[in-house]
Amino acid sequence: MSSPSILSLPLNSLSPPSLQTQEFYIPRDTLQSITTSNPKATIEQRSADSWIEVLRSQARSNLFHEAMSTYRDMTSAGIPPNNFAFPAVLKAVAGVQELNYGKQIHAAAIKFGYSSSSVPVANTLLNMYGKCGATGDVYKVFERIPQRDQVSWNSMIAALCQFEEWELAFETFRSMQLEKVEPSSFTLVSTALACSNLRKQEGLRLGKQVHGYSLRVGDVKTFTNNALMAMYAKLGRVDDAKALFDLFKDRDLVSWNTMISSLSQNDRFSEALDFFHLMVSEGFKIDAVTVASVLPACSHLKMLHFGKEIHAFSLRNNDLIQNSFVSSALVDMYCNCGQVEKGFVVFDNILERRIGLWNAMIAGYVQNGLDEKALMLFVEMQAVAGLRPNPTTLASVLPACVRCEEFSDKQGIHGYVVKLGYSRDKYVQNALMDMYSRMGKIKISRYIFDGMEVKDIVSWNTMITGYIIWGQHNDALRLLHKMQRVEGEEEHKDDNEDDNRIIFKPNCITLMTILPGCAAMSALGKGKEIHAYAIRNALAWDVTVGSALVDMYAKSGCVGLSKRVFDEMANRNVITWNVIIMAYGMHGEGGQALELFKNMVDGGVNPNEVTFIAVFAACSHSGMVKEGLTLFYRMKDDYGIQPTPDHYACLVDLLGRAGQLDEAYKLINTMPSQLDKIGAWSSLLGACRIQKNLELGELAAKNLIQVEPNVASHYVLLSNIYSSLGLWNKAMEVRKNMKEMAVRKEPGCSWIEYGDEVHKFTAGDMSHPESKKLHGYLEILSERMRKEGYVPDTSCVLHNVDEDEKENLLCGHSEKLAIAFGILNTPPGTTIRVAKNLRVCNDCHVATKFISKIVEREIIVRDVRRFHHFKEGICSCGDYW
Repeated sequence: MSSPSILSLPLNSLSPPSLQTQEFYIPRDTLQSITTSNPKATIEQRSADSWIEVLRSQARSNLFHEAMSTYRDMTSAGIPPNNFAFPAVLKAVAGVQELNYGKQIHAAAIKFGYSSSSVPVANTLLNMYGKCGATGDVYKVFERIPQRDQVSWNSMIAALCQFEEWELAFETFRSMQLEKVEPSSFTLVSTALACSNLRKQEGLRLGKQVHGYSLRVGDVKTFTNNALMAMYAKLGRVDDAKALFDLFKDRDLVSWNTMISSLSQNDRFSEALDFFHLMVSEGFKIDAVTVASVLPACSHLKMLHFGKEIHAFSLRNNDLIQNSFVSSALVDMYCNCGQVEKGFVVFDNILERRIGLWNAMIAGYVQNGLDEKALMLFVEMQAVAGLRPNPTTLASVLPACVRCEEFSDKQGIHGYVVKLGYSRDKYVQNALMDMYSRMGKIKISRYIFDGMEVKDIVSWNTMITGYIIWGQHNDALRLLHKMQRVEGEEEHKDDNEDDNRIIFKPNCITLMTILPGCAAMSALGKGKEIHAYAIRNALAWDVTVGSALVDMYAKSGCVGLSKRVFDEMANRNVITWNVIIMAYGMHGEGGQALELFKNMVDGGVNPNEVTFIAVFAACSHSGMVKEGLTLFYRMKDDYGIQPTPDHYACLVDLLGRAGQLDEAYKLINTMPSQLDKIGAWSSLLGACRIQKNLELGELAAKNLIQVEPNVASHYVLLSNIYSSLGLWNKAMEVRKNMKEMAVRKEPGCSWIEYGDEVHKFTAGDMSHPESKKLHGYLEILSERMRKEGYVPDTSCVLHNVDEDEKENLLCGHSEKLAIAFGILNTPPGTTIRVAKNLRVCNDCHVATKFISKIVEREIIVRDVRRFHHFKEGICSCGDYW
């Protein structure tokens, strides 16, 4: 939930004092006594001047309804309005945005001859129509003013800003200068606002021109500088805003609020807090905007204690705590810090709850996984509070709709969005894309994405994330490429000088999302390109990007590069440590993984549940049974981590790989009854496949199929056990059951990167353009391997066919095809990197050792479990996998 900021305040909060001629002021108490005592006598006795003075005083005091009532009484008494009455009543109408009443006043001004002959009346008509949102009327009034003065132009520019016609507002500023009308401070404030809402490069170019003009004419007023600071910050040039802040001395509260808000909105939270402390030390009294701007910094830095201090200050100042911006920021702060209950206490104690506060509380529930509560509050907001959801509400609640099991009509919420008229809202479209991606309906997500009139960086990141989640890594990489080519084709087709400018530059979220896709396909070249981009754009130092780079290099087979990136990171969190421990574990270096775990703990980083999963996996791949068991039995007492089903599954795998199947089975039986045993039984079944243990394998499969009858891997592993033992009838029976249950086995696939493409090979598939060539090469290579002593392991063929056919089938395994492609298409001596979605079979493992020796290449294969580094006929796993 984004907090309100100085960048989004109404224009008048940044505007200079009134440019109208100073008028006689009637004190408020005197004014009230005039308008409330014996009204009939007053109406009869009051002169025309008295009527008009009361009317103007009420308008100046923002007593808009009273001013409108006075105007009605005045005209009813037969007093005609004049050149002073019309501006006053029109200001009142603009204040309450009563368009129909304003049109009546306009008609009266025409009747009395003031609408075009009096520039002040015409100017207030402009202002009134602008505040009431009547676009067409603003243009008509402006065009009919015979002699436009400075206020006329200022009112027109302000109205265009009100209508968010930013380009037109700037063009009007230029026209004003062409008409030889000198811009004022008010003009510069409005024009700076317009520039801040243009496309970044264009807005910055024009904004600098406005800034330069203000310097040439010597306009160094505080409110002008405030507007320029807000402009620079909104265009992403926070350092320029800071430089401007430092240059002028007459800073006011708005100056400080602008700077704090700018830093906070640009994720420079520590600096925002520094400015806040400096502001207080210089004696400025904080207001609602200050509080609402500084609380997001507390929220993102998880500085709950400081946030509570600000909350206490707000409680001592009732005007602050009841401010909707402040209360929303407090709710957001508590929820981001995991204190949802305290966030609700703030929410519950606010007397007048506006839509922003409801949105903050709903978003807080969603962020903390309390989806049912979020949905209940969403319903209450409409049914009880009578509020209509806005785009922010819907964007916040949509993730809860897709995650909450009780909410069955998930696509129905899309219909509700359409009914409310928000289906074309960018933020709602982003949330809908995310919802459909999570539901697995990636085509609908792409349909929404392609239909968006305006995309932002979140739109691209959401679509890329959807592809990554569902394993469509090539589509994700293609979209990343397209994202950076959008420039001149869409956004700048009429702007030749900027044709090569990239509009959507990948950010930290983009990189941390796409890098796992590179890792999944062993697309090392693409990963290195992304790493270089991250360095050039100062993104590599972000802890999330750094962690993703460590993971990418590790999963691409470059554990050395992975460790180098890790060592160069200035900041590391528990995720970074987990990734590097997992990296060494996957590469069979369990001892190094344990050493890293020790360094992590010694460095003051507390391990979490995932840390122990990484450590146990490392021990499993290296046969370090004793070390793994010792840590398992110490994790609760020494580290406060309660064993989860995933930890038990890792331990069963550790024991099973080491051949200790009975101990693994006993461990499953000692698991607390409330824990899910599916992962543990699955690990035992996989171990029985390796050890060819029929009795425990059947028992594990039986337990798994009872709970998950539609999971293919349970049937496949059991069938593999039967096939490896020559029990073909039982194997066929299992496969028959799969067919009857409509359970399909995942085909074996392998990937290899070559040039700018990632080539995919599937077992037995002849669709690749070089398939015939590859099969022919493998036959030749097989003959050379036989001469070196290679004997095909036909037990890996899970079909009851003759031995020759089994050997032919072995040649068609996807990893062999990928390796052959790499040998034929890369220079001699080049390392070949292949990724596979399943476990490498025994025959492919033996064959690859022979191939690495014959072709004198290092071959790195990553299967679903671990890495195999083949070199000179030896595998790094030591045949323990």
